[in-house]
Amino acid sequence: MFMGEFQHTIDEKGRLIIPAKFREDLGPTFVLTRGLDQCVFGYPMDEWKALEQKLKALPFTKKDARAFSRFFFSGASECQLDKQGRVNITPSLRDYAGLDKECVIIGVSNRIEIWSKSRWESYYEASESSFEQISESLMDFEL
Repeated sequence: MFMGEFQHTIDEKGRLIIPAKFREDLGPTFVLTRGLDQCVFGYPMDEWKALEQKLKALPFTKKDARAFSRFFFSGASECQLDKQGRVNITPSLRDYAGLDKECVIIGVSNRIEIWSKSRWESYYEASESSFEQISESLMDFEL
């Protein structure tokens, strides 16, 4: 399970250090793709395959299903870490998520998310005040 928040810098070649805590769970090969809220999602291969099966089951006759599948799969790339624990993020994913220098990598249960630091701070600040309301509307148990 992925959890935690880490700050790292992406270099001029698009390489980003993945926190050591996440490397083993990501495995030797993993997938990065466009995420929601203008971040990059990273999935271990077993999670990616499970998600792929769910998306394959969507009815291709539905316009929204086709659009989401195109968006999600066209941005995906298989990745491996180099010997220093870095991943090379494609230019299209860097552009999509606004990754240019300072990044935040967070663990979100079955995936990691890679955010530009400024977007993460804006998102966090905007969401923080509604956290309690969101939890009340989604959960029927106490934390």
